[in-house]
Amino acid sequence: MEFADVPLEDVRSYWDRRPCNIRHSPRPVGSVEYFNEVEARKYFVEPHIPGFAQFPRWAGKRVLEIGCGIGTDTMNFARAGAMVTAVDLSAASLAVARQRAELFGLDDRITFINGNAEDLGATLPPGEPYDLIYSFGVLHHTPNPERAFEQLRRYGRPGTTVKVMVYNRYSWKVLDILLSEGKGKFWRLDEVVARHSEAQSGCPVTYSYSRRGLSTLLDRHGITPGEVFADHIFCWSIPQYLRYEYKMVWYFRLLPKPVFRALERRLGWHMCISGTMR
Repeated sequence: MEFADVPLEDVRSYWDRRPCNIRHSPRPVGSVEYFNEVEARKYFVEPHIPGFAQFPRWAGKRVLEIGCGIGTDTMNFARAGAMVTAVDLSAASLAVARQRAELFGLDDRITFINGNAEDLGATLPPGEPYDLIYSFGVLHHTPNPERAFEQLRRYGRPGTTVKVMVYNRYSWKVLDILLSEGKGKFWRLDEVVARHSEAQSGCPVTYSYSRRGLSTLLDRHGITPGEVFADHIFCWSIPQYLRYEYKMVWYFRLLPKPVFRALERRLGWHMCISGTMR
């Protein structure tokens, strides 16, 4: 299934209705307790993110984050000493991220931009090149990812680091969606994966990539691919998880931890790649 003709407004509306991770805490949205719990839950469930982002590495550097959501990674880049430009399509997500930056006294280190990854120049004129361009779990949700990757060259220079996470086509999650929601109808795989890729069903666009496909995509746009790895199998029982309790699904509990980690590195939902602009 191709998503190129999906209206961008459909994508915007989807994320405005429920910004990513907005329900990671039952506390009142906007409170210190709320944001602390959102961050703790995110990095507990997805512990590979800090190692991939390498927040301390970017102290004193310029970081462009494409798709900041409600700003968990954004805050950590800024706390580590980076100057961050954070772009997101969703005005609702940005409103929460701005509130968060002000609350923690980081708003002087972050510039928020309401913009479209496929046409960054419309809201973010190219200027001094960035040292890092970072996008975690975002570019697979835009109707034309090739256009978004084309934009990156305008904001970096030879040597700029690019770190991207997109969804892994050959993952446990895709297999689970295909069997449980798609009833094995592999010819409808892209449609079914898109519909069930997020906590809130009905996501209008979700692409997925193989390791080779993702590396080829970066290389095609002037970025030499480096380390690429898969990670993250959601192993928690949903009923307990919705109550902010953590109990592994029974068949994952049977696996020794090293075996489960090896499975994640093979069939994880998150395909993470680091590259360098040529």
